[in-house]
Amino acid sequence: MLMDVSSEMIHGLLPVYLSVGLGVSMLAIGWIEGAAEALTAITKLFSGSLSDYLGKRKLLTVIGYGMAAFTKPVFPLAASVEWIVAARFVDRIGKGIRGAPRDALITDLTPAAQRGAAFGLRQSLDTVGAFAGPLLAIALMLWSANNFTLVFWIAVVPGFAAFALILFGVKEANGENSKALPPAPISFRDYRKFSGAFWFVVSIAAVLTLARFSEAFLILRAQNLGLALAFAPLVLVVMNVVYAVSAYPAGRLSDRFGRRAPLVSGIITLIISHLLMAQADGLAMLALGILFWGLHMGLTQGLLAALIADTAPEHLRGTGFGIFNLVGGVAILAASVIAGYLWQAYDASVTFYAGAGFAVLALTGLWFRSRSAALVC
Repeated sequence: MLMDVSSEMIHGLLPVYLSVGLGVSMLAIGWIEGAAEALTAITKLFSGSLSDYLGKRKLLTVIGYGMAAFTKPVFPLAASVEWIVAARFVDRIGKGIRGAPRDALITDLTPAAQRGAAFGLRQSLDTVGAFAGPLLAIALMLWSANNFTLVFWIAVVPGFAAFALILFGVKEANGENSKALPPAPISFRDYRKFSGAFWFVVSIAAVLTLARFSEAFLILRAQNLGLALAFAPLVLVVMNVVYAVSAYPAGRLSDRFGRRAPLVSGIITLIISHLLMAQADGLAMLALGILFWGLHMGLTQGLLAALIADTAPEHLRGTGFGIFNLVGGVAILAASVIAGYLWQAYDASVTFYAGAGFAVLALTGLWFRSRSAALVC
């Protein structure tokens, strides 16, 4: 949660800082955001496999949080766009290093019957930090007359607090994952051990990610419709409030009634969100679209992680989360580049109509596989 506060204080302002302050194009922003998330995903593949091999989830989690913390001071010190982009990339690599081992650690510590709730709780806590950070950024921007540098410096504090907490306050799980370690950190033979249900979940998640491009475009859409510069992070606040409130209940419901219904509902809410934001002619309709976007995240993100935990072999869970995040990272790169190109070449509304189309494609795939064991467990 603390790292999310730190990151979102910066990232809630970064799109408008790049666009308005530094004159970066929409297509370039799409490349920057997409490439940053792709780096996260690629790193998650290797860190997840390595955590399976070592049987030590905490070590890589601490390294990842440490990289993110020590990168934060680069943002206020940066003298050019290149430094900001480099800091963004290294920060995302740190996120990639910690992501899959952290999720595997949660799985090791949690009974199978409570995994949906556990991942929902993790997602809710992450999201609380993700809307607290933008709120703090808004307050500081108003107080400091849009002083980006001051906000970036203050964001350093919760980042180092998160690093200290994971370093001193979390213990390694005493699970059974170390009893059947793979012979090497990454082996293509291991990938054959993943079931068809696992690969189906990964495929649906990839198509869904194409429909859900970088949230930077939500911020830019709000600015496009007249939202004042200091209030740009409010977009993330609105989205993450709904996200935080809905993630844990969605996880509990999926534990009790199955995974498929919440996932279908989440895809439908994303379609509605895209259509609202495409047709928005003012901030009120845009806000409604952002609310639906947050509900979609709450219904699907923890649930997809729980599905990966359900379908991946126990001793390869870190690798499973790594594969899941790698495919998602490639998809978010493609999605963000497509979004930036459509915005720059045509219009903002076309970007969101395209997102709705990809969401319909994901829903169609889910419909044809409605009896999959991966979605009724």
